[in-house]
Amino acid sequence: MGFTDVIKRQTKIDVVQRSRGSLSTASMSWFSWLFTLRLCSAALLLLVGSQLGLRLGLQMVQTVTCTQWATPSDQGLFKDGDVVIGGLFSLFHNPPAIDNGFTELPHNKPCTGLEYLPLQYMYAMVFALEEINHSNSLLPGVKLGYRIRDSCALPSWAMQAALSLVGGDSATCDLAAPPEYSSVYGEGIGERTGDQPVPLIIGGSSSITAMILSRILAPLSIPLMSYTASCPCLSDRLQYPNFFRTMPSDIYQARAIAQLAIRLNWTWIGAVIANNDYGHVAIKVFQEETQGAGVCLAFIETLQRENIVMDARRAALTIQASTAKVILIFTWYTDVRELFLQLANINVTDKQFLASEAWSTSGNLLQDPITSNVASGVLGVAIRSSAIPGFEHFLRGLNPSLRPDDKFLWEFWEMVFGCSPGASPLSTSSPSPTDRLSQKASLPPCSGRESLEEVQNLFTDTSQLRVTYNVYLAVYASAHALHNLLSCPNRDSSPGNISSTCSSPKQIKPIEVLHHLNNLNFTTPQGEMFYFQEGNTPAKYDLVNWQNTPEGSLKLVLIGRVDGFDINLDPSAIQWNTGSNQVPVSVCSEGCSPGFRKANRKGEPLCCFDCIPCAEGEISNHTGSLICERCPSEFWSNAKRTACVPRQLDFLSFNETLGFILATVAVSGVSVTTAVFVVFIYYRQTPMVRANNSELSFLLLLSLKLCFLCSLVFIGRPSVWTCRFQQAAFGISFVLCVSCLKVKTIVVLAAFRSARPGAGSLMKWFGPGQQRGSVCLFSCIQVRFVFICIVWLSLSPPVPQADLTIPGLKVTLECAMSSVVGFSLVLGYIGLLACTCLLLAFLARKLPDNFNEAKLITFSMLIFCAVWIAFVPAYISSPGKYTVAVEIFAILASSFGLLLCIFAPKCFVILLRPEKNTKKHLMAR
Repeated sequence: MGFTDVIKRQTKIDVVQRSRGSLSTASMSWFSWLFTLRLCSAALLLLVGSQLGLRLGLQMVQTVTCTQWATPSDQGLFKDGDVVIGGLFSLFHNPPAIDNGFTELPHNKPCTGLEYLPLQYMYAMVFALEEINHSNSLLPGVKLGYRIRDSCALPSWAMQAALSLVGGDSATCDLAAPPEYSSVYGEGIGERTGDQPVPLIIGGSSSITAMILSRILAPLSIPLMSYTASCPCLSDRLQYPNFFRTMPSDIYQARAIAQLAIRLNWTWIGAVIANNDYGHVAIKVFQEETQGAGVCLAFIETLQRENIVMDARRAALTIQASTAKVILIFTWYTDVRELFLQLANINVTDKQFLASEAWSTSGNLLQDPITSNVASGVLGVAIRSSAIPGFEHFLRGLNPSLRPDDKFLWEFWEMVFGCSPGASPLSTSSPSPTDRLSQKASLPPCSGRESLEEVQNLFTDTSQLRVTYNVYLAVYASAHALHNLLSCPNRDSSPGNISSTCSSPKQIKPIEVLHHLNNLNFTTPQGEMFYFQEGNTPAKYDLVNWQNTPEGSLKLVLIGRVDGFDINLDPSAIQWNTGSNQVPVSVCSEGCSPGFRKANRKGEPLCCFDCIPCAEGEISNHTGSLICERCPSEFWSNAKRTACVPRQLDFLSFNETLGFILATVAVSGVSVTTAVFVVFIYYRQTPMVRANNSELSFLLLLSLKLCFLCSLVFIGRPSVWTCRFQQAAFGISFVLCVSCLKVKTIVVLAAFRSARPGAGSLMKWFGPGQQRGSVCLFSCIQVRFVFICIVWLSLSPPVPQADLTIPGLKVTLECAMSSVVGFSLVLGYIGLLACTCLLLAFLARKLPDNFNEAKLITFSMLIFCAVWIAFVPAYISSPGKYTVAVEIFAILASSFGLLLCIFAPKCFVILLRPEKNTKKHLMAR
């Protein structure tokens, strides 16, 4: 037989393998033999034959059979059934020393160091399967078996064990004979009755292990269901289409912790994370969730397992130096233990810790005396716990005498009671007789009265079943998927459908189980809905708190739950690190009180800021405001800048000091003018009064009195009618006054011009009638302007209006000019009369005679013009009501200037120098 015949023989073996239906595809047959280290000796000898001679190899190939390269480890618990489910648990934590000399196949020696909690997880799987086998509603008539192996907490061990489970444990590759299944569902290690491959594996105790197993099992379409793998990367259905888990993704716990920090108003948090995907992904999700909520990280310290002492010391010093009172820790409990040790060495006891599920329920930390000094009041997220009825009774009823082939229970019994329950089961890899005798000689035999009823340790503690409950759920999820498959609902729509008949338990294909797991939806024995979302379960967590006991130790207290994005928390039940019920404050900067806004510090996180008072007219009415809001124009900020209050209307009133003084001065002006008028009336026949045109003098005094009186109209609360009357009274009064002065000046000039030869007829144009006519003429011109103003005031009159453009709580109520055209014409005409009057008086200032009024008029008009010229800039620059005060002051100043400059000298002569009040004196040059 040549080399081609050997290939044909191998091909025939593959065809027989596919015909048995033990694996779903031809590729599964190849994987099962390759990865369980099986190969036909013919192929091996053919390889040797290529070196020793083709003829010798061809002779030997006709006489060999297929055998295993290595014997699978007997570290397992087995029970046959109609359908067998595989299980992988990290029961031992001390791997053996392996000599990788590459001269021979490595011999997988058993691991040592039995762990209590993983052992409880394993028996939770056994308990759930037995519970299902006794159920009349779930998989009736179908018995579930199990093949459970130890993965030794190493991915390589887990991979070998998983491939052994999916490929079966037959010692030869004789595929012609069908597998034999025991009719008795007994347990055994060395007496396994079949090599039936499993269609599903519950295992993958770590995310790394789960990733490796999922990639290896994916081509075979064998589902892998993990109870502790939480890496978010495993949610990628393109890379891990066959992966399922009853443990929520780490994304959800990071989100829950972020929401917890936001709810408790912690904005300045330090972080210590594992230097791997677990820590980095968690802190990234935490930062994304708190973005925009004002939460900042004071620091991020990483812990590397290989340099844990150095990294923990560095992180402890950073925590001590930081002002953050809340420290978030995403790492394994062994790293946390070293960190707490370093914190205790430097006496850091005032920090509040936030715990991830990896260490929030660690019994080792809770029982450590160092922890109680450093980390009391820890607030953490934990895997959801739930009671499993009957499980505690099941655990405490375990006994090696009832399960003589259970090697794990046998070793556990030795650890707990310090005695040997009996001979260990025999297996191909069991210790030699010499080792067995030495081991038995070191331990006394058990009396048979030992029981777990009174034993209190992690194995028998069922008060808070967390990962154990995840295993329990995984078993029930597998059972419901098998139940749906064997019940054949919508069989024609299932993938990989070959026939329209239902599969029997012996013909289950892994791809069909995978399909039903993706569509799974059932109610757990605890009454909760369970389903997979792309291989993930809905996020459900417990919120736990480490509280001090009277004995000085720490205990774990449930204070709330997390369901998806909903957090149900009882803050009153929390005991903080300070020992009180007051939530600790952890901020970089105290929140800005109302009336202030935040101003970020350059080069520092957003949580570190200064508080700046709001500007005038702006408010902030809540704590921690980022900006100050400007008040509406009708409102202004109060003194504390916390609220907008209505603006107070301000105007020049008679009650305030300035208004009272101006009103008093105006009344005084009226009184003085009236007194002068009375003097002139009494002495109207004297030369002093008659020589200066008494009629114009009386008219001038009347106009001055009106000027004084019109200033009173500007004082008081503006109204519609006062605003209209102000401008008319001001214009008429001053035009009349300036017109009289102008006529007086013209009369003086005409009188002196008529004294020249040939100018005698000039005075006939400036007699008493002509003088009155001139005054009337100038006034009539003003009346025309008044008519125009009346039309203007009727159509677009000045109205009282608050000047909201000026900042301040008080806003000036003033007469706002809707149009300045009419008012400008009035002022312009007054200015024209004043300028012409000043010019004429200036020309007549040097005329002879004692009764010449030109000098007095010139001086008075100089004062008049100076006052009103100075008025313009003062009026523009004055704020609020002081603009009205400036206008009143200009009216009073110009009126007093005219009154005193023109009439004061005359009254002095009339009253105090009567000897000069004669015609002779007045005519003297």
